[in-house]
Amino acid sequence: MNNLQDWPEPIVRVQSLSESGVHTIPDRYIKPPPDRPSLTIFDKTVVDANIPIIDLTGLFGEDELLHARIQDEISSAAHQWGFFQVLNHGVRPELMDRAQEAWRDFFHLPIEMKQAYANSPRTYEGYGSRLGVQKGAILDWSDYYFLHYLPLSLKDYNKWPASPADLREVIDEYGKEVVKLCGRLMKVLSTKLGIREDHLQNAFGGNDIGACLRVNFYPKCPQPDLTLGLSSHSDPGGLTMLLPDHQVPGLQVRKDGKWITVKPARHAFIVNIGDQIQVLSNANYKSVEHRVIVNSAHERVSLAFFYNPKSDIPIEPIKELVAPDKPALYPPMTFDEYRLFIRTKGPQGKSQVESLKSPRCCSS
Repeated sequence: MNNLQDWPEPIVRVQSLSESGVHTIPDRYIKPPPDRPSLTIFDKTVVDANIPIIDLTGLFGEDELLHARIQDEISSAAHQWGFFQVLNHGVRPELMDRAQEAWRDFFHLPIEMKQAYANSPRTYEGYGSRLGVQKGAILDWSDYYFLHYLPLSLKDYNKWPASPADLREVIDEYGKEVVKLCGRLMKVLSTKLGIREDHLQNAFGGNDIGACLRVNFYPKCPQPDLTLGLSSHSDPGGLTMLLPDHQVPGLQVRKDGKWITVKPARHAFIVNIGDQIQVLSNANYKSVEHRVIVNSAHERVSLAFFYNPKSDIPIEPIKELVAPDKPALYPPMTFDEYRLFIRTKGPQGKSQVESLKSPRCCSS
């Protein structure tokens, strides 16, 4: 990864730009007209739409009918939307609140304290302000903090912020609970594909999986109609568990060619299917394009927890889901190889995973 040792241009912290009181955003952040958000929408079906909200109460209880209904709701949402919200998921609301507030406090520390954790594109771990290493790329209106949670060989508390004082402890506990929730959802997704409940998990590496956290900070923006907090992309990993800022909507999901602004439910996680599950399921489940809009009145903080395959296992369609009339759509590729591909190019809609499709499956 020698080509990913450093950023191609000096890093500018978006928060510093925002707090400087600029009235116009630099050209580096202005998106081409087709990619700009439409902040005035008159289509009522789009305004009113939301991703499915699923109450997980009873998912692992003894009421078999309720259990089956919840499984069906999860499977349907994963097929049709690639996104859904989950309530009553087992993670304590007070832990969710504290995790979010601890990170908000971090981003409001003096810049020199944050700069001590400045990242490089080699691993992305630490405090960052851009994705991708293409020189001259148009940038997103956001800063972030990225850290590894699993495997333990990559988990380094010294790379986690030492301030606020309880942040490391809070994120450690938060990670444990979210990993448990991901494991439960993996069983449901696996069962509803008609394969063993542990099949997807085993394809990820069993208990030897990867997990990481990216905390997104979207500062106030004087011209939100010209830029994005995060460009359109699908998530490269397995499952993403997003803890949104419930007071300030910003996430948009592409559905039937239209951008739907997600309305976060209080203390819900937003779950989305990543590219690796699309590949393993042979596109029975689909990762979906999404992006983040910003606004001039409010900052936003969100926590994206990525539950990923072990980095060196080849990921390819599960053989039970391949048949003469349903050929394997994707060749084998390790998550490490795929992640390098993504990190070099930065967010690019769904083009990344689609470009991997095997030519022989698509020639008819």
